[in-house]
Amino acid sequence: MHPRVLIVGTVPYNPKMTSRAFKAYFSFWEKENLAQVFSNPQEPIKGHCGRLYQITDARLLKKALGKKLSVGKRYVYEDLSDSPAQDTTKERKRGIIPFLYKIGSRKNSFSCLMRKWLWKKSRWCTDDFNSWLDDFSPECVFLSFSDDFFIPTIALYVAERFDIPIVSSIGDDYYFNHRFSLNPFYFLYRGLYKKLIRSVFAHGGSAIYISDKIRDKYNSEFALDGKTVYLCSEIERREFRPVNTENPSVCYFGNIRQGRNESLSDIAYALGRINPSYRLTVCSGQNDRDIVKVLTDNPFIDFLGAIPYEEVKKRSADADVLVIVEGFKKKHINYTRYSLSTKAADSLASGAAILVYGSRECGVIEYMRSTEAATVCTEKEQLENSVRRLLFDEACQKKQYHNAVHISQKNHTLKNSVAVFESVVEESVASYEKQH
Repeated sequence: MHPRVLIVGTVPYNPKMTSRAFKAYFSFWEKENLAQVFSNPQEPIKGHCGRLYQITDARLLKKALGKKLSVGKRYVYEDLSDSPAQDTTKERKRGIIPFLYKIGSRKNSFSCLMRKWLWKKSRWCTDDFNSWLDDFSPECVFLSFSDDFFIPTIALYVAERFDIPIVSSIGDDYYFNHRFSLNPFYFLYRGLYKKLIRSVFAHGGSAIYISDKIRDKYNSEFALDGKTVYLCSEIERREFRPVNTENPSVCYFGNIRQGRNESLSDIAYALGRINPSYRLTVCSGQNDRDIVKVLTDNPFIDFLGAIPYEEVKKRSADADVLVIVEGFKKKHINYTRYSLSTKAADSLASGAAILVYGSRECGVIEYMRSTEAATVCTEKEQLENSVRRLLFDEACQKKQYHNAVHISQKNHTLKNSVAVFESVVEESVASYEKQH
């Protein structure tokens, strides 16, 4: 039996969202030994947890405005559906609530401080929540890192209440990611946030990381012994086939912020120079007009908007080339220096040829370069030559295909990832008990 673990994170497991990464951690965990507290307003679906506790911004705001209501809602596995309901956003449509989500979605220092006020401990730390915690009696807290205050605050509260370790999951660099600003709210936010995170690491426990690069940074700074747990992919590998040079299917799926839209536009123009009939297909849920316009104005891009994850998997299986990009500007690099996109695991598992374009300082660019399983370009001047080599050099395609097989088996199998994660949790629990 595994230790009883309480997950503290904004979103519970969902195969169509980034929280699908939980599958690499908890696939073989007993459901009765997993619980989660989360803030996402959507109804959870059947996943790894036997019980869940939901606290939303909307309910906390109503309480702050003087309404008497329970801010928490309990869920148990047996009552959950197998897939998300079609309409899960009703709570966002009422009264002042849309305004709250609007400012919350625009992440900046002021909105984070506003949310810190909203998530005042006296509002979420209720008798019902404590009763739910006591019924579960966790032996370890799993903290899914966030740049908001309330997630690490709740994790630290639970860890201190039960005198148990915290295992932090770190995929983005929220602590070291400094930027120049004249905004006084930024310095207030950064000071309070860094103080909170230092308290989390000082409490005791360990960490898991999305890449070796971010692992080495945090382990060194906070004297941790955390390990890298790579993300897995549900995409089934196809047999090798050469790129169809007459009408290649070149696809990108995912976030187009942080300069990725500009990098995608560069690739599309390179394709157009090689052959005016070539197109880059981009699928993304991003709807910011200025960001999307860079893509829709490009005559060599077919922008399809958001598509379901099942269709992403199907299109990935059919694609000749899958694209991974990052931005080149310093402000974009600062956000992606240590990150490793889920697209890395999916692309390596697919069997498609892989084109990677972005600053060499970005985490996923550096990682994909190290695999020798993709054509990686870090200079705009070399992009057209890189694309040509990828499209027309079949020997290069075969070599990269076999390297992708090797790296997928080494780093991105569910069996290996689960084994590493379980060892981190079990060692943290045993070590914490010895020290306390």
